[in-house]
Amino acid sequence: MTAATARRPGELYTETWPALGTTVVLRYERRPGPPDPAIRVAVQREIDAIDAAASRFRSDSELSRLNAARGPGPRAIEAGPLLREAVRLAVRAADASDGAVDPTLGARLVTLGYDRDWHELTPVAAGAPLPSPTRIVVHRRRESRWQEIEVSDTPPRVALPDAVELDLGSTAKALAADRAARAGHEAGGTGVLVSLGGDIATAGPAPAGGWAIHVTDDHRDGPQAPGQTITIASGAVATSSITTRRWIHDGRSMHHILDPRSGEPVRGPWRTVSVAAADCSDANIASTAAVVLGDAAPEWLAEHALPARLVALDGTVRVQGGWPA
Repeated sequence: MTAATARRPGELYTETWPALGTTVVLRYERRPGPPDPAIRVAVQREIDAIDAAASRFRSDSELSRLNAARGPGPRAIEAGPLLREAVRLAVRAADASDGAVDPTLGARLVTLGYDRDWHELTPVAAGAPLPSPTRIVVHRRRESRWQEIEVSDTPPRVALPDAVELDLGSTAKALAADRAARAGHEAGGTGVLVSLGGDIATAGPAPAGGWAIHVTDDHRDGPQAPGQTITIASGAVATSSITTRRWIHDGRSMHHILDPRSGEPVRGPWRTVSVAAADCSDANIASTAAVVLGDAAPEWLAEHALPARLVALDGTVRVQGGWPA
């Protein structure tokens, strides 16, 4: 998903740069004169903070220290407020999705080859087919242990059950988008949109006509890619897709959204799901859960009254919950 280009020259200011293994798009209403550097600084500060707290690929991050902790029973570290917030969000995501969005898949992702930033992995050839949909048959159900994660403010600590490693990539990126948009708005006093890959958050007043957002399979493809352009006056939109972050491991094509029941990459029926919600964290939880839930996703989204756009493997589009046709 990408933020669409400004409709009139000078109406909106846009800046992009790489971070968190994806692309940051910062957009805000520009007053007469030069861009406001305080907005970019505030947004960058939030992105740097989530990277230092919750990156699985930085050996010096708090999350890496937590995953590397050893000892009998629960393994705990003293944790800063941002890591505690990120872990609480991940646990809430698992609870809200009945375990479909499971943060305890870190070790499984490493086993499948996702042990470094995905730009360093062997990519799937362009145009390679997506995996055919299949009904999940689990011969040995993977044990879910997210309920055993402990987060405490007094003392400030996070504890994991033995042999569990966290991956916060999805929910932490959405959290960063929410925090960065709010920080940019507070720094500049204007409406701000922040996109981190498929996670888009807004804060403050929207421009005339709303924020224009182009929804597509891959946020890197730009506003001319096949998809749909929508507008929102507030809130957030998140897109989860199995068409991106694909790599080859042991001769097999992999992607980053795993089915917690099997520990394997999800196989259909949806290739991309976009959801609108009050904040990016909730939108991301729902879009990821929908990809995992498969055939049950439309009913689950309807139960939560969330506007959504679901794209099947063959490109068929389904919209519901007030999402524009």
